[in-house]
Amino acid sequence: MRCLGIAVFSLAGFVLLGPARADDLTGVDRFICSAGSVSACCDDGQCASGTAAELGVPQFMEFDLVQKRINSTKASRLNRTTTIDNIKRANGTIMLQGVDVDRAYSFVIDEKSGEISATVAIEDAGCNVLAFGWCTPLAAGK
Repeated sequence: MRCLGIAVFSLAGFVLLGPARADDLTGVDRFICSAGSVSACCDDGQCASGTAAELGVPQFMEFDLVQKRINSTKASRLNRTTTIDNIKRANGTIMLQGVDVDRAYSFVIDEKSGEISATVAIEDAGCNVLAFGWCTPLAAGK
């Protein structure tokens, strides 16, 4: 269970996703996502599932595809930013990948529905995290 605690704490910077509804992200380059269900499993066989709050994951994350970055929101009190290494839009899907310290992450977002799924592998903890949620465009000027 120690590995799971490390995974959840380490993950706190970047797995996100969401509330109840999402919006169309077709052609949108700046959006916010909110964490819905989150699960973490480690190589020692321990797994846990719950809400973002229950697993210590930020409820909201901002994505900027033009600047190629992901930011935690001020409300998360984590003040975290990571660079998106790969961005691909194809067949109505936005795919994002990157590496941040000892974490490798991948996000897949359905442009039409705004639904997102995220995976984060944490090397030091031997854990993987899977999250599902929803996204909505950010207002201009935000």
